[in-house]
Amino acid sequence: MNQYEAMLPLQLKSLKLSTINSNWLQVNKLAEQQGWTYSQYLSHLCDLELHKRQETRFAYRIKESSLPKHKTLSSFNFKTAVTINAAQINALSESDSWIKQAHNIIIFGPSGVGKTHVAAAISYRQIELGNRVKFYQTSHLVQLLQQAKVQLRLKDLLVKLDKIPLLILDDFGYIKKDEHETNVLFELICHRYETGSLIITANQPFSQWDKIFPDNMMAVASIDRLVHHAAVLTITGESYRSKNKTVLIEG
Repeated sequence: MNQYEAMLPLQLKSLKLSTINSNWLQVNKLAEQQGWTYSQYLSHLCDLELHKRQETRFAYRIKESSLPKHKTLSSFNFKTAVTINAAQINALSESDSWIKQAHNIIIFGPSGVGKTHVAAAISYRQIELGNRVKFYQTSHLVQLLQQAKVQLRLKDLLVKLDKIPLLILDDFGYIKKDEHETNVLFELICHRYETGSLIITANQPFSQWDKIFPDNMMAVASIDRLVHHAAVLTITGESYRSKNKTVLIEG
């Protein structure tokens, strides 16, 4: 090994090119066997580095997203969700133009019909397309917003959430009809209007949102902002959990 080869690992470590550092010797032998040019050799090493970084970034964003596991489009049974347009769901999954335009998706349906599954499946694909995503139970996010407001840092938290283009608010209808909770939720909706995308799952249609917001005007204003640029989906059918539950019979 000459002096340049001896220095190379330290140089690559300093440049944080860890994948090239781990593979250059092996690729060097392959390049000699295949008669590669210097450019081919360098390009191959760069491809390895880029691919590893993409894998690492994807794994980090999956972890960051807190999405429920295994909720992908391939595992969703469209045959049982007859009111869902599979082509529309696939189109929303395969394009991120709606996120770039800060549009929303609102998914209605009773408990257990796959609302969360559809929301998560669309979001997994958006991560693959390079977008940051964060999944929240709405009640948990409201608690975080309330705590931030008490600590006089609600604006800071909203600005932090701005860095994530797509937020999923699951089980929107399960928050308490409490003025403090609904106020911070309304502030979030207003803050993200035409600046960031939301996917909302809810078991109550818009006509019943007066059960969520104590102020009817706040309910109307929230709906108006959410649906201005939104795809509204409705899933009907029997609950998956009811169909697949195990019945225990005591003898």
